[in-house]
Amino acid sequence: MRIALLGGTGDIGQGLALRWAYDSDHEVVLGSRDPEKARAKAEEYETELDSLGRERKVTGFANEMAADRADVVVLAVPAYHLADTVEAVADRLDEDTVLVTPAVGMGRDDDGFHYNPPPAGSVTALAVEAAPEEVPVVGAFHNLAAGRLADLSAEIDWDTPIFGDDEDAKEMVMRLADAIEGLRPLDAGGLANAPEVESLTPLLINLARENERLHDLGVKFQ
Repeated sequence: MRIALLGGTGDIGQGLALRWAYDSDHEVVLGSRDPEKARAKAEEYETELDSLGRERKVTGFANEMAADRADVVVLAVPAYHLADTVEAVADRLDEDTVLVTPAVGMGRDDDGFHYNPPPAGSVTALAVEAAPEEVPVVGAFHNLAAGRLADLSAEIDWDTPIFGDDEDAKEMVMRLADAIEGLRPLDAGGLANAPEVESLTPLLINLARENERLHDLGVKFQ
């Protein structure tokens, strides 16, 4: 399967790219508005994987080229860049492409981080509005600590809620999540449940900030 990570040079993009390249045989492609940056990061990831005994090919392109012919396109970009990113690659998407968004709208003040959804109601709803009508959108990977995810020497034992209205698309993303060792996908229902899942992220960040030894906090539902 070809996975394109738009914004794959950033924190969550790096973590997902490295884990999929290390734990699976899926083709991993990085996308960026700057193709040279994408190619340089791809080389960095290959070098890191090689140092751990994984000889894997990771490629980097401009976002449009990365999305072309991808089975799954992950929008690993901040919420405020999401709509623009989708619109830039819209002509490379079709009904056979699954669009995945882990982005969360957040604000910050002296008390910490707070959920700040856009007028659409959730960042996932923004992705649905921006995507071509025939392209299924799935929400996933919102609650992962990016630093620990990108540290391949660190074991993880986390759950990640995954939601979407297209059952086949959601099942595909759940299989991709399950391919990452230590990550358990949980079905969180349809797109209408996006605010409940997205709002977990600022809570986890605040808990990590206020409590020692919780820097790489994740969630596990028992």
